[in-house]
Amino acid sequence: MPQPLEGLTVLDFTTLLPGPLATLMLAEAGARVIKVEKPGGEDMRRFPPFLDGASVLYAQLNRGKEVVELDLKASGAMTHLEPFLAGADILVEQFRPGVMERLGLDYQTLSTRFPELIYCSISGYGQNGPKAEMAGHDLNYLALGGLLAQSCGSAEHPSLPPTQIADIGGGSFPAMINILLAVLQRQKTGRGACLDISMSDAMFTFGLFAHAFHAAGKPVPEFGSALLTGGSPRYRLYPAADGKMIAVGALEEKFWQRLCSLLEIPQDLRDDRTNPEATAAAVTNAFAARAAADWEVDLTTADCCACLVKTFEEARNDPHFGERGLFNYEAPAGATRIEAAVVPIIPEFRKP
Repeated sequence: MPQPLEGLTVLDFTTLLPGPLATLMLAEAGARVIKVEKPGGEDMRRFPPFLDGASVLYAQLNRGKEVVELDLKASGAMTHLEPFLAGADILVEQFRPGVMERLGLDYQTLSTRFPELIYCSISGYGQNGPKAEMAGHDLNYLALGGLLAQSCGSAEHPSLPPTQIADIGGGSFPAMINILLAVLQRQKTGRGACLDISMSDAMFTFGLFAHAFHAAGKPVPEFGSALLTGGSPRYRLYPAADGKMIAVGALEEKFWQRLCSLLEIPQDLRDDRTNPEATAAAVTNAFAARAAADWEVDLTTADCCACLVKTFEEARNDPHFGERGLFNYEAPAGATRIEAAVVPIIPEFRKP
């Protein structure tokens, strides 16, 4: 059975995480991806961990791509690029605004020669605006986009997000979505498109609840005070007797009452609107009476939206995810085969 993107060729000028993950998903769905890297390879090749001298992250993010090393500033660079440009359906780049124009590879220049080209630019702050050329990384985009303040902890205990929300959720996924939309549009119009993907823009999408408060003219709950960031006893992390954490997400009343019954919370504390911290203290004391493993079966049986916080290795070895087939794919890292990156492409569409 042919893959959905078979026959499409992607010219990839991206590095590190956002662009490479987007083009990985295109490759997994059948597109031919030709990745152009600087002489010596892009910077992700030097990111740990390493296996057989190869970066595992680089191997996972670039599975199934063809790699061409080329100094884009060299005098003969355009001659080498010409056959790739002529055969490309999609171009993805991740430089700061203005760099591709200086190289003669900007959308305006290329679209006059290749009007069907879908041109996707991924950047921190977009191609226009006062911050367009400002340097940044994932944490900066979260901070300036108003998302980090909602759950960054206190001055005494600042907290960092556990994943690259802006890189992946604001860069890779929007790029993939808009590229596919542009492919569908091109089928109708015969013309390509210029896609401006700003990683910081999407932080307002992730800040949906905060935006709702703003739109209603209400103060935005920040620093862990909102319903889903620690302000409610129903949606928090609680330590068990051994210090391991239990994640409680019992928002709906039926789940909350099941949890309260399991923990034997007194009736006068079950209405957590009366004195939320008193209720939270009762839940904290109840969980602290037993080790996390002792709670696991009871929480599962109660079906109350509460579970243990698993480490990555524990989650990786969970039979549920094994049965889902998440780890059935391989990528080469040096001379060794490793588990490929897990991407949200269903098996029916993904490269074997």
